[in-house]
Amino acid sequence: MSCWRDDGSACPHPEPTPSPFPSGQFAIVKKCREKSTGAEYAAKFIKKRQSRGSRRGVRREEIEREVKILQQVLHTNIIELHDVYENRTDVVLVLELVSGGELFDFLAQKESLSEEEATQFIKQILDGVSYLHTKKIAHFDLKPENIMLLDKNIPIPHIKLIDFGLAHEIEDGVEFKNIFGTPEFVAPEIINYEALGLPADMWSIGVITYILLSGASPFLGETKQETLANITAVNYDFDEEFFSHTSDLAKDFIRKLLVKDTRKRLSIQEALTHPWIMTHQSRGESKTPPSKCAENRRLKTKRLKEYTLKCHSSMPPNNTYINFERFSRVVEDLSGMEQGFSAMAASHDSLQEDLDALVSIYDEKEAWYKEEHEHVRHELSQLKYEYRKVESLKKHLQEDVQAVGASLTSIAGKYLDLQSQFEALSKELSEELRWLQDWTGTLQLDHGPHSLGSLSSACDRDIGESLTQLLSRSCCEEFLAALNVGVPKAS
Repeated sequence: MSCWRDDGSACPHPEPTPSPFPSGQFAIVKKCREKSTGAEYAAKFIKKRQSRGSRRGVRREEIEREVKILQQVLHTNIIELHDVYENRTDVVLVLELVSGGELFDFLAQKESLSEEEATQFIKQILDGVSYLHTKKIAHFDLKPENIMLLDKNIPIPHIKLIDFGLAHEIEDGVEFKNIFGTPEFVAPEIINYEALGLPADMWSIGVITYILLSGASPFLGETKQETLANITAVNYDFDEEFFSHTSDLAKDFIRKLLVKDTRKRLSIQEALTHPWIMTHQSRGESKTPPSKCAENRRLKTKRLKEYTLKCHSSMPPNNTYINFERFSRVVEDLSGMEQGFSAMAASHDSLQEDLDALVSIYDEKEAWYKEEHEHVRHELSQLKYEYRKVESLKKHLQEDVQAVGASLTSIAGKYLDLQSQFEALSKELSEELRWLQDWTGTLQLDHGPHSLGSLSSACDRDIGESLTQLLSRSCCEEFLAALNVGVPKAS
């Protein structure tokens, strides 16, 4: 075996003895002894579930939850966890040895029971539950089988609450739902699959108190279905046959616990301060003799004995629900399916809204695209028109360029002709100037240097200017005439 101690240290193995205690469907309780000290404990062997698909055994997370809760509780009215071991098939909880048996078995052996004695037991139950509720832990399985006595050989034995297999920590803001427990003692919110909390334990205390004072179960029917229907309808009464000797305060205590609305049901602190509990507790503390107190009612335990015998009978008792786990799974599945359908309907509505929004957006976009298409088509038509204009202008420009090119070619040819004419004229003028120079030289020699020099200079100058003007005018007029440009004649 391996130990689940927090520090990881090795633990002495318990030595089981063949003395069985009351066992559950997947748990067996045996007395064991610690070899090193000789101390005796109760070893609860919990069968582990070997696979997810199996229904045999307890799931590991459920075992770990029970261990976690037991490790954090320490109260005089709650069973104490000593150690934890594990092997291949079982988890073993080594618990405080509670050898006094069940409370109802102890009370059934008495001839009668006073309300004061009853409140002393109920007060111990309330104290243990108060400690749990202070830590936000709900037991969820309070019933006579889980209310044990530490030692029954004393007048008022010490009560121990056992079996935390269904206990849960209630977290603020976290909704917890489940269907579990023994139908005869479960609260209506469990049957109706509503949010669960600490008030579920208070309902169970009300049922336990009713049975303890009367020996009758308030909601027990002929069938399991009838029992559950009685609970959901809060169908019970205080039959005179069972409650003829019960005080009004005791009935009021039960009546305020068996309330369907969890907000109006007594809380654990309100139950502890209820007059029925406080009155008898104050009597016990003052130790006033019964003869000087208010009437000390004696309750017959005959019916309580019959009730306990019926519960421990070998016949399948009506206060158990053999297929309760399977039923709870079916209800959970149905609830899950209902939630799934609700989510699907919500998703469908959301999807329909999204589709409507998308269609609206599509229509808007389609109208916008049509408008943009018309605008683009108009602009494209304008561009085509401008393009045709540019093409026409380009064609005309090409024609003009070709005409200018032809004109330039003609002008170049005429320019070459004029240049040749100019060269011929220049040559002719050069010859004429050479003749004039020769003539002026001859003239100078004949008439002397003084008179002919000035005449020659003046004559040369006049002749040069005249020739230049003549040449210039003649060339320009001919050039312009070649270009077909009208130039007025110089005066």
